[in-house]
Amino acid sequence: MGIRIVTFEREYGSGCSAIAATVARRLGWKLWDQALSEEIARRLHCRGGDVERLGERSDPALYRLFKSFLRGSFEGSLNAPRLGLVDAESIRAVVSKLVPELAEAGNCVIVGRAAAFLLRERRDAFHVFVYAPFKERVRRLREAGESEQKAEELAQTVDRERADFILKRFGIEWPGRHYFHLAVNSCMGDDPAAEIILHALAVYKERC
Repeated sequence: MGIRIVTFEREYGSGCSAIAATVARRLGWKLWDQALSEEIARRLHCRGGDVERLGERSDPALYRLFKSFLRGSFEGSLNAPRLGLVDAESIRAVVSKLVPELAEAGNCVIVGRAAAFLLRERRDAFHVFVYAPFKERVRRLREAGESEQKAEELAQTVDRERADFILKRFGIEWPGRHYFHLAVNSCMGDDPAAEIILHALAVYKERC
């Protein structure tokens, strides 16, 4: 069986969404990034309340999970789906079922949502980790509209929240680099990073 799935895990603010979109377009595959967030929200029948209101709830674990799975769609975006009365376990259950469904359909690029770890046993998946220096991530977040202070805060905190979830859910110290076929520094530019990923994917297909 050839490679039918490419997953992307990333440091927050590294520009992974744009790179993944280019890879999906070049492959002619379905991109599950913002569309995945929308499908999660649809399955949860989410309604009312936004990110800030959810953050004021008494369930900090839910807030961390929410940001890990939903808010990270387009780095720096505040256009996350609105949540109704859901709990951490319901989010986990939906994602754990949905991501393997997408993988089974194949020919897809999945961004985040712990897809690399959920699909780590699949031989038809190619896993990519995108990272960037702290200053580069802050710069990208600033360009996306965040203030300097907010950009630095997000670059420092979101990955800690992701790491906390991955450790609790999978027992893996995030980012768990040995789970990935390729790690790419996005400071070289989005297009060059996408080219490297596509080349590595082609080589991997030939040799494995």
